Amino acid sequence: MDKIPVIDDAGRPLLAGIFIALLLLQWRFPLRRHHFGVVRRLVRNWILSIPGFAVVRFAMLPVPMAVAMWAQDRHVGLLNWLSLPSLALWIATFLLMDYAYWWWHWANHMIPFFWRFHNVHHTDLDLDVSTAARFHFGEMVFSIGFLTLAVLAFGIAPIMLLVFFLCLEAATLFHHSNWRLPIRLERLLNSIVVTPRMHGIHHSIVQRETNSNWGTVFCWWDKLHRTLRRDIPQNEITIGVAAYRDEKELTLAQLLVLPFRKQREWRLPNGLEPDRKPRPAHQLAE
Repeated sequence: MDKIPVIDDAGRPLLAGIFIALLLLQWRFPLRRHHFGVVRRLVRNWILSIPGFAVVRFAMLPVPMAVAMWAQDRHVGLLNWLSLPSLALWIATFLLMDYAYWWWHWANHMIPFFWRFHNVHHTDLDLDVSTAARFHFGEMVFSIGFLTLAVLAFGIAPIMLLVFFLCLEAATLFHHSNWRLPIRLERLLNSIVVTPRMHGIHHSIVQRETNSNWGTVFCWWDKLHRTLRRDIPQNEITIGVAAYRDEKELTLAQLLVLPFRKQREWRLPNGLEPDRKPRPAHQLAE
């Protein structure tokens, strides 16, 4: 597939604009203090993302798109079997696909083989909008199979797949950003969508907190599965993976081979496992 108009003509400029806007907003209104060199991290994350972007553009989108067109022509998949009005189809597409991505994110944490690759994303020692691009290309390859199966099972129409994918990418940029929104606004948004403070808890070095907040667009799935954590103030969070705290061990070359090496236990270099008692939180902590 040489050209996907929605992605190539509209999607790329839109996502690039969102990335730049969030980069400026997090610089002007930072949520968490950075502990490591910003420019070095940006460059490393950007270079690491290039193979992943190539996989997304030349396989992760074209393959599910071809399957979506095939399913539509053959009338295969749940939404192709239901006679729903257009608005209901759009709503069902977003809910089904976002819920499927919740399970895919869960699998990337809880299945050791997938964690090897997703670990690269979590080893970032600070969290900002550039972390949204910090994915090992191997994880993107496995995502092709997941996305293809979801599209086939649900019978997602091609145009709906593309629009959902753009929204998914925009949401990923947003909740990884280090943008300090006014707390009242963010609490309001967090009644529906995943926000920077909520996702910041997911990137904590406390494993219980990392194994929570798996949502991508909507926060409802974490509420449903009782994996929603909103009790940790951002100034108490240490970003990263407990066993990988040395920036010198996280060079570009080492990140590329990290999935193929023995994975370390979730412990700090001194052997201790970081922990924190859960606290009741009915609303997002500041």
